[in-house]
Amino acid sequence: MIKKHYYSWQDVEKMCVSIVNQMYKDNWRPDYIVGITRGGNVPATIISNITGIRCEALKISLRDDRDNMGPESNCWMAEDAFGYPNSDTNNNKKNILIVDDINDTGATFKYIEEKFGRPERLKFAALVDNTPSGIRVDFKGYTIDKSKDPAWIVFPWEDWEK
Repeated sequence: MIKKHYYSWQDVEKMCVSIVNQMYKDNWRPDYIVGITRGGNVPATIISNITGIRCEALKISLRDDRDNMGPESNCWMAEDAFGYPNSDTNNNKKNILIVDDINDTGATFKYIEEKFGRPERLKFAALVDNTPSGIRVDFKGYTIDKSKDPAWIVFPWEDWEK
């Protein structure tokens, strides 16, 4: 039987506040926040509510690829992060915070990096950061090392078994 670690709503709220505090400590403020569907939508919305910054959603399906059609994405925010085609100025580029619930293997954030690069304006945040994931997040609520303590992470919006 796989070991599970359950986070409460209070844990999630504390992690979101920690992420906001880290952003402000770094003197960085996004123009908008993007939640990765599914797990990143909840923390992105909480961070949006704390900061008053607009929130959007981004669908990237790597794990739940049931039709074997490969990764799926609606990465519409690329022009905001990289500027508009045929534009020589950086004035139209925006700061974007991309939020997910867990940076487990790093596959989701790595997909975004490989598809679009990682300009300084684009920052990653995760409620839980697994240190062996192989990708760096800029802001995190909590750090784990699943190579030393493997456990399935369960967030309150996933806990329907109780």
